[in-house]
Amino acid sequence: MTGSIRLPKMAELVALELRRRIVRGELAEGDALPAEPELMAEFSVSRPTLREAFRVLESEKLISIRRGARGGARVHIPDGSVVARYAGLILEHRSATLQDVYAARTVIEAPCAGLLAGRRTAGDLDRLRAALAEAESLIGDPSAFIRAHLRFHALVVELSGNQTLIVLNGMVRDIIDRANWSHVDLDAGTEENVRANLSGLRAHVRLVELVAAGDREGAVRVWRTHLEKAHEYLLGSKPMATVLDLLR
Repeated sequence: MTGSIRLPKMAELVALELRRRIVRGELAEGDALPAEPELMAEFSVSRPTLREAFRVLESEKLISIRRGARGGARVHIPDGSVVARYAGLILEHRSATLQDVYAARTVIEAPCAGLLAGRRTAGDLDRLRAALAEAESLIGDPSAFIRAHLRFHALVVELSGNQTLIVLNGMVRDIIDRANWSHVDLDAGTEENVRANLSGLRAHVRLVELVAAGDREGAVRVWRTHLEKAHEYLLGSKPMATVLDLLR
């Protein structure tokens, strides 16, 4: 053999088992982990080893530690925020451009529109129409409108039902949202902004019509076109602006 096999530390094995219990739903949000003496006996480990395992899980945001008489370890279910933050750091380090991030958004969102059209329920359509009504009521307030607009985009991905695409969307959504807010704050109320908002709202209305009709191909086509037009407006003359430029 040319290499050596690294055996996991006992703390890593304890963290692995507790992590499994959390992701399998055996431990729910807000549950308290058993007391340290109980866990030490269960896993046959020392207190320092157990606390090292806790530090691993705490770094993954799967538990939080409270000090004091009512302290202890509390469980948090995975929500994707850790992955999203880390993905943002990687994109910053690689000097990823906003154009690159927007292209990824299209790759993720457009297929989701088709998936949604193929599986939509009456409840899904109710939620989409409620989101449309909210955005339409805010058309005169550019700042509030763009937030409602972005919530609609997130809803399309959520209702697609594809958990992998939902997670991937969460990884880029924070960057997309920041870029949109930044642009609208500078552009709010201009003729170009008003035109873009009305165009976006029409695209959202059309998507809901296609989803209601179960037209998967039409939904993908309309959503891709909408995203491409939105990206042209949002990027303007700065397609090479980087994620680091936006976040710093």
